[in-house]
Amino acid sequence: MLLVVGRIGRPHGVRGEVTVEVRTDEPEQRFAAGSVLVTDPAAASVASVVPATLTIEDVRWHQGRPLVLFDGYYDRDIVENLRNVLLCVDSDDLESPDDPDEFLDHELVGLSVVSPGGEVLGTVARIDHTPSSDLLVLTRPGGRTALVPFVKAIVPEVDVAGGTVVVDAPEGLLDL
Repeated sequence: MLLVVGRIGRPHGVRGEVTVEVRTDEPEQRFAAGSVLVTDPAAASVASVVPATLTIEDVRWHQGRPLVLFDGYYDRDIVENLRNVLLCVDSDDLESPDDPDEFLDHELVGLSVVSPGGEVLGTVARIDHTPSSDLLVLTRPGGRTALVPFVKAIVPEVDVAGGTVVVDAPEGLLDL
């Protein structure tokens, strides 16, 4: 499964550097010299010229955003064709976090959500990352969705191997 870690933005300067919109919690690890990233060119302006992978030759940080130089792309006009290309990594290549209370999004998507009593509440459809907390987006029986703050008080147990997430929702939370 491919996970998006960034999106190529506009060129920066004339030597082929591009801005990258970061979509990962570990930008220093993902955007390091020598990293090979898989591309998803669907949103690019000229998808036919986008290679299957891009190798980072150099990266420097400017105003909180990485400026990336890809191997073989040394001209502003050429990198303009890479604008909006999504940069991805294969989930099989990622290590699971050491912290037992930390999970990668793809590990949670698809897990069954149950109450502490075992009642099926739905399935994890995706994770939304908000400034206050992460939210589990559930697909409820009947097709509705529900947002559940991913905090220990409401989500006391996650069993990735067992395929379940226990949600002890306050009354009314799943009805919003």
